Amino acid sequence: MASLISETSQKIFTPETLRAAAKQSERCLVVPVRLRRAIKKYLREQEDPYMRRKVLRLSQSFSNIKDVNLQLVAETSKELVADPLKSMEQSQRWKIKSAYGDIGLTYRDDETVAYVASRMPAVYSACYRVLSEVRRRLPGFSPTKVLDFGAGTGSAFWAMREVWPKSVEKLNIVEPSQSMQRAGRSLVQDLKNLPLIHGYTSLQALTKEVRKSERQHDLVIASYVLGEIPSLKDRITIVRQLWNLTQDVLVLVEPGTPHGSNIISQMRSHILWMEKRKFRKAKVNKEDSKDLIDLRSGAFIVAPCPHDGLCPLEKSSKYCHFVQRLQRTTSQRAYKRSKGDPLRGFEDEKFSFIAFRRGQRPRDPWPLDGMKFETLKEQRAKRNPEDFVINYEDLVDAEETSDVIPYEEEDPSAYDSDVMETDNIIDNDEDQEETVNANLGGGWGRIVFPPVRRGRQVHMNICRSTTPDASEGSFDHEVITQTKNPTLHLQARKSFWGDLWPSGRNVTTAAS
Repeated sequence: MASLISETSQKIFTPETLRAAAKQSERCLVVPVRLRRAIKKYLREQEDPYMRRKVLRLSQSFSNIKDVNLQLVAETSKELVADPLKSMEQSQRWKIKSAYGDIGLTYRDDETVAYVASRMPAVYSACYRVLSEVRRRLPGFSPTKVLDFGAGTGSAFWAMREVWPKSVEKLNIVEPSQSMQRAGRSLVQDLKNLPLIHGYTSLQALTKEVRKSERQHDLVIASYVLGEIPSLKDRITIVRQLWNLTQDVLVLVEPGTPHGSNIISQMRSHILWMEKRKFRKAKVNKEDSKDLIDLRSGAFIVAPCPHDGLCPLEKSSKYCHFVQRLQRTTSQRAYKRSKGDPLRGFEDEKFSFIAFRRGQRPRDPWPLDGMKFETLKEQRAKRNPEDFVINYEDLVDAEETSDVIPYEEEDPSAYDSDVMETDNIIDNDEDQEETVNANLGGGWGRIVFPPVRRGRQVHMNICRSTTPDASEGSFDHEVITQTKNPTLHLQARKSFWGDLWPSGRNVTTAAS
């Protein structure tokens, strides 16, 4: 058993609270009944007899965009990210007018209806998973003014409603497709207590109509949109503009493909480089005092990276992504096709994401600092012999009681989208926050890819910080054994892909 109080942080951690703080993954997600009913109502109003054909056509369009993006010249991408100063001398990329909407996928009425029927629940699940982690990692963060870039039919907005049901007061959406905007308005028309919503077709339109003093947003999110823009220059320009409109947190979400992960990695490198350069310039010029500089400039990563250094997966054959399983809605089961096999009742949405926050990363203590662990042998030596005595009478009574309970088969109607829930839904409000949260210091690594359980061993791939200030990181393969550390072994067995993993700089076992 680990000691309950860390010597440096004086923060109480038990094995249970340690697991609760590290838990970030969501099990099989059920799309909220309000969203399912809105989708069903919208599709019923369309009365489209060729829906399956349109869903298939939309899927082929996504594949074509992916093929076009993969054909882009890799050297240009490397120059812009690895050596931005050199590239800026060759082209004024910061002044490039964004062509978003002209070069991206054009969503007409047919594509919009197919998107709502097939893709919207999956995109919602990824956004919900990401924003839920932002809420857990930033328990005091409650956005009131939000910008949703590439809003589409409002998947990110529905996720925000579930994560922060009462905080958002004003929402600006940027969506060039009028068809998508109409669908989004139709889907939310029956919701109550909606925030003030303004729609724009481009960032240029937003900056023209909104005064400069009102352009800052607490939260800016761009989900599943950067991959539809083939031009890397336009991508960087857009992300730079989004960052300038961000007062606190910026969230980027892309499909969990090699190309989507590469986009996230490029934007990660660029924003960190840009803010570090600003910070160095401010210190050299001595424009303000050091305290003011720390508050105004700088950026750090809230999730998923535990550090702000170079991504250790950049030069490897692996790519950083995560997965969220969701129960398919009735529209997805009705219109999606499978390749010969029966369509499953769930699907796995793979995604890559990153969440930035303005300012300097806090120097929080590492969760396992000063903690002492016992080996399995030492734990067994402390057992009381009376614990091994079996009361056979109680055992027989328990078996007889279990035989009385009949086997209840699961009701198939429980999987129906509209009958399994009622409108009396408990809001996911701030009162339901976990009592123990993982801090933003470098002591919480990230489990990338599924852990492998082999007997009394658990093999994990962990991205972690290697310095106290989280300025550098590494990607390590770690083996947790029950013999050496049964406490962490139990936590490893209960961990999933995407969860956090606690670290410490002076962790010892009782034998050492």
